[in-house]
Parts: sequence; C-alpha cells; structure tokens
Amino acid sequence: RRLYLDTHALVCLLEANGFTTQQSEVIVSALVKIMSTNLDMIYKDMVTKVQQEIALQQVMSHIGGVKKDMIILEKSEFSALRSENEKIKLELQQIKKQVMDEITKVRADNKLNLNLEKSRVKELHAQQDRALTQTDRKIDTEVADLKTMLESHKLDNIKYLAGSVFTCLTVALGFYRLWI
Repeated sequence: RRLYLDTHALVCLLEANGFTTQQSEVIVSALVKIMSTNLDMIYKDMVTKVQQEIALQQVMSHIGGVKKDMIILEKSEFSALRSENEKIKLELQQIKKQVMDEITKVRADNKLNLNLEKSRVKELHAQQDRALTQTDRKIDTEVADLKTMLESHKLDNIKYLAGSVFTCLTVALGFYRLWI
C-alpha cells in the first residue's frame, strides 16, 4: 500500500517549468495526499486472497446444496411421472377392454342381424355384405384412432418428461450461473 513516487524529481520538474520551490512542494504534497487517499479507497474495496478463498468455499457449499436439492427434486419428479404413466396405462387398458367389448357386441349384433336378414330375404344379401364391410371399416377406423390416441399420449408423456428434465437443468444452470 505504498506510493512510490520521486517527489524531489517532481519538485525539480515543476521548478524547471516556472514554479517556485514553495509552490512545487505544495503541489507535490497535495498530489501525494490525493494519491494516498485514492489508494486507500481502492484498497478498501479490494478483497484479500484469504477472503476470496472463503467466499469461494461458501459459494461451492451453496452449489453443493443446490445440486443435492436438484437431485431430490429430479427423483421426486421422475417418480411422479412414473406413477402418472402407470395411471394412464391402466386407463388405456380399461378403455381398450371397453372398446373390445363394444366391438364384440357390435360384431355379434351384426352377425345376428345378417343371419336374420339372410333367412328372410336372399335378395338383400348384397346390401347386407356392404353393411358388414362398412361396419368392419368403422371398427378398424376406431381401432386405428385408438392406436393413434395411444401414441399421442405416449408422445405427450415423453414431451412432459423431456420438459421436466430441461426445466431442472435450466434451473440448475441458472443457480450455477448466479453463484459463479
């Protein structure tokens, strides 16, 4: 914290440029005081290496705590996602069973109707075949729609999982950025 300045050389320089000895000494004395005050203010704002190491250790411990919290949060989010996925799977299985029961009922009804119609009128045989084909197409369309819906739910779950992971990562990086 010392100011290294050749005051005698500065006084001589000022005298060489037209100042008196007394004026030169007063100017140099004022400059030395100003520079000392400025250096004191600068050193007040500076941190020692020990203080810096302590602050770094504190920041690192906070980061470690945040990492632990993030791991706990991540595990709880994953378990919540798993339970939600299990619920959705059960719901889909129930819906699939209901659809299959309905399909079975529709097919049974259609077969019964076809047998009755065949026995009554043979001329309507061609129309009944078309009706059966249309019903099968509707059933296939419904099954395809259900498969599409199942895939959509799977994709939504994957998106939700990816969003959660990226959100956690963003929060972790945000904390990391704040502390560094």
